[in-house]
Amino acid sequence: MQILIAGHGYLGQPLAEHLAAAGHEVVALTKHEPSESDHRTYPVHSCDVSNRQEIADLNTSPDAIVHCASSNRGGPDAYRAVFRDGIRNLSSHFSGIPVFLTSSTSVYPQTDGSVVTEESASKPDRETGQILREAEDMLLGNGGTVLRLAGIYGPNRSVYLKRFLEGSATIESGEVSRFLNQIHVEDAISAIHHLLDRPALAKSQIYNVTDGNPITQRACFEWLAEHFDKPVPPESPADMNRKRAWTNKQISNEKLKSAGWKPEYPDFFEAVKHDPELVLSLREVSSESD
Repeated sequence: MQILIAGHGYLGQPLAEHLAAAGHEVVALTKHEPSESDHRTYPVHSCDVSNRQEIADLNTSPDAIVHCASSNRGGPDAYRAVFRDGIRNLSSHFSGIPVFLTSSTSVYPQTDGSVVTEESASKPDRETGQILREAEDMLLGNGGTVLRLAGIYGPNRSVYLKRFLEGSATIESGEVSRFLNQIHVEDAISAIHHLLDRPALAKSQIYNVTDGNPITQRACFEWLAEHFDKPVPPESPADMNRKRAWTNKQISNEKLKSAGWKPEYPDFFEAVKHDPELVLSLREVSSESD
């Protein structure tokens, strides 16, 4: 089975390596010129998914496509190019080929701490979220699969653990303690692989990809303080203008679990305790920023 990975970054690169190791033929795309380190056991090509001609020039015939290209923290224009135009170009050129989009749980606007499933309202207030939903609807209309990923963390990436270790963390003050929904990068990869191998369960479906055990921001930092025997971070006003919008919800992964998947790290605390590379890598990053 040949799988085209559109996006070779924090998620796309280990996903490509994982699928190649599992015996799949993998071709990866990156917007930038591939470096020597990009070339592993599979080819990596320079290709901007928002450019229709560059997609048309690809000499590959995939059996499935995973769109995990990043907007690189860009605004609406970047979202249109990467997600809306990227999905349109891939779906058009590779007509009939299953496409999997790694979307985001940020499309859920709930602020009341409620449990959110794939059936819950997903009408984001922000323009970037609205563009993401447009890309989702376009893909679902073509029989594709939408994977709404919670906040991805793992080695070299965890905003909460990094801030705690470097001493810049603060706990949001007020009566509401916002829920954090997360997924370890290795579990995100296993979920994608699980559905790639089960096309009948994936076609025209939305799946929430999260560990299913949301924790409050306060509980997160209080646990880290106890675990590392450090002071509890001070309180500060909540940032209501966060890039991903201020939301408060508990994302359910029951649909994905009912499809036969389960995470290796059932919650953030288990990952901190049992993934040594997670803590080690962020200790190094934190010490470099001192």
